[in-house]
Amino acid sequence: MSAPGNARLMKGAIVGIDPMNPVATVIAFQYNPDQLTRSLQPQTAANEGGDFAEALRLKGPPIETFQLEVQIDATDQLDNANSQAVQYGIYPQLSALEMLVYPKSVEVISRQALLAAGTIEVLMTYAPLTLLVWGVNRVLPVRVDSFSITEDNYDVNLNPIRAKAALSLRVLNYNDFSMLQPGYHLFLAHQVLKETMASLNTFNTVGVNLGSLGIK
Repeated sequence: MSAPGNARLMKGAIVGIDPMNPVATVIAFQYNPDQLTRSLQPQTAANEGGDFAEALRLKGPPIETFQLEVQIDATDQLDNANSQAVQYGIYPQLSALEMLVYPKSVEVISRQALLAAGTIEVLMTYAPLTLLVWGVNRVLPVRVDSFSITEDNYDVNLNPIRAKAALSLRVLNYNDFSMLQPGYHLFLAHQVLKETMASLNTFNTVGVNLGSLGIK
């Protein structure tokens, strides 16, 4: 089914931003998932002492998680004799997704060299800042908590040519970043936009209620 007005359908994406690499990793969804499950766990203050004033106190934004399944298929590229698809199937796309949770090999080698040289404490490496882009109204910093990949078909060299990746993402909010980090401001902008959307709903609801009472 085409979008209203034959508008071009926007594609969702996972974007990895690595400070050490000027080129962001963009994993555009070949097909937008038909379903996305969101879960919000409110962060309320403990109320063990029976203080009713504390029962509604919020410690911060809710812990939000996303569950979605992404399909990757090289059939069209193979039909068009795309050289990368012919040689590797969808291995590059799957590898880009997996590298969001791998430390870079150069950092692993560097860390081992420091340990071998007698360095007492070696800091762990950082994952890239990962963003879930789901339309212009949802650009969220996330952490990949887990994902599973089901490979459905292979070429003659056993490169996967069709797969499904089930992703579990945790939204990172301003409590997970310092004010100097981009993720802090990205999440804050997302919350401000959400507050604006909620205000639009309130305004519309008030208008409907007043209209039902014959008040214009």
